[in-house]
Parts: sequence; structure tokens; C-alpha cells
Amino acid sequence: MQNQPYPPAIFLMGPTASGKTALSVQLAQALNGEIISVDSALVFKGMDIGTAKPSMDERGGIPHHLIDILDPAEAYSTGQFRKQALALMGQISRRGKIPILVGGTMLYFKVLNSGLAVLPEADPLIRAKLDRDLAQLGKEALHQRLAGIDPEAAARIHPNDPQRVQRALEVYAISGKPLTSFFSAAQAQDIPYQKIKLIIAPQDRALLHGIIALRFKQMLERGFIDEVEALYHRGNLTDKMPSIRAVGYRQAWSYLQGEYNLDTMTEKAVIATRQLAKRQFTWLRRETDAANFQTGQRDLLVKVLAEINNRLSGLKKSRNTE
Repeated sequence: MQNQPYPPAIFLMGPTASGKTALSVQLAQALNGEIISVDSALVFKGMDIGTAKPSMDERGGIPHHLIDILDPAEAYSTGQFRKQALALMGQISRRGKIPILVGGTMLYFKVLNSGLAVLPEADPLIRAKLDRDLAQLGKEALHQRLAGIDPEAAARIHPNDPQRVQRALEVYAISGKPLTSFFSAAQAQDIPYQKIKLIIAPQDRALLHGIIALRFKQMLERGFIDEVEALYHRGNLTDKMPSIRAVGYRQAWSYLQGEYNLDTMTEKAVIATRQLAKRQFTWLRRETDAANFQTGQRDLLVKVLAEINNRLSGLKKSRNTE
């Protein structure tokens, strides 16, 4: 048992609209795997079109986990994801199958490999003041404030993500320490798996932009506005909630509130999705031990399977020589 290798786990990462879903199903069918979603929006029920949630047909008979597990009024933390994903990985491995983790929420991939930083509890008074500052001064001013106290966090958090900017400012106001210091202090907690990291993305960023625009147009044709309108009329959801702040949903919400016309909403949603992809690319550049593949390349599945087999063979040889 001393040389018994850890079970394999495949991490399939990539920017939005890069083709992860279709490739993951093909891999699961070829490798006897099950899919664990690594997506902060797919957890919500009733949010199907705007999240590009795979239909039952698109899932190809493969079990998919961490999809449709929460009502949009609920919150979902990175800690919850890590705990549930690790539990599922163990169950899948014990069934003799390979867990295939697929998605574009890069923070979730990160927490699988790292211990979670223990952050101060939220302070309602400080958060209320930050909400007033956001309304009065704007998101750019808050981001500049963050840059003054925690340049590393400011470089990592986009100005168009005021929720995370506010959280970083809140942590500093409570503790007197920058948010980055908490993550630096967190000890890495490696997981007992042979991790095979794969990245799929278009070689040409302009190609991805075209795919994003086309996909959003198709979402509108499939009834995306009706989907958001059903959420809007529930009465217990607001645009401050993580579910409604998801890309596309927050722009459609503003459209329903009369802030934009349909053309402006479409433009803003497409731009926001492109910005999301840009942030994802920034995260992906740090994955230096991942194998890279191009969206739509010839014989994609064959090449990916060959890479997986090579990695598994190399890991087995390394384990046997220990």
C-alpha cells in the first residue's frame, strides 16, 4: 500500500464560452467519470438560460454535481464549495470513477488546493457605511481606496466588482490588516489526488468575443428575459444578492427596472461577459502546470485524452520509484 497512487482528478478550466461543457461530457464518457461543476452561478435553481446550464440532453447521461442545489435567495461560499466538492470527489473515486471538475470560477479551483483564510466576520455598520460610500463616491473611488491599503488585492479585484472591493475594505476596517495578508498566512492544504489540469480557450481573443456575443443573442432568443422576469417578480430577490449579480442577470435586472433599453442591456451584458473572460484569463496564466488546448482544434478529444494518459503514466512511474 505504500506505493499506492492517489486517485486521479481532472481539473478542466477555461474562460466562459470556451467549450468546457461539451468537452467535459466527452471526457466523462471516455474515462468513466462524473462531473462536478465549478461554477458559482450553476448552483442556483431557475437560472438556466443565462448561466448556459447544460440541459439533460447535453449532459449525455453523465452525473453532474453541484448544479441546481440552491434557491437564488440563498448564498454560497467558497468554503461550502470546497467541503462539498471534496466530499463528492471522494464518493466518485470510491465508486471507481474519475471526478472531472469543470468550470470557470477560478477562485473555487484555488480553494481546492489551498486552505481557506479565516476572515473577520462581517460588520453591518461598516458594511452600511461602505454601501453609502459606494452610492456617493462610486466604485472607482472605492477601488482607489483599496489600492492605497492593499495594492495586491486591488490588482486582483476588478473595479467593476464592487462587492469584493467592499469586502476587502471591510476586512481592513475591522482588523487593520489588508485582505492579502490573511490569504498569505493561510497554509496550503494539498488534496490527496493526482491532479491533471487542463485549460481550453480560443487562441484568438477576438474569436471568443464573437462567441460571447452570439451566445448572448441565442440566450435572448431562448427566453432569457422571461427567465429573469420570473425571478424579478418573486419579490424576495434584489440586485445585491450574489445570484442576481451574476453576469447577464444584473444587466437584465436593470433593464426590467427601466434603466436600459434592450439594445443597451445587450451591449452591457456582452461587455461584462468579455470582462469576466479577461479576469479568467488572468487567473489561468497562473496555472503553469496545466496543459493548454485550443477551442475547436482538430481532434481535440483525442489530444486531450492522450495528454491525460501521459500524465497518469508519468504519475504512476513517479510513485513507483519513491
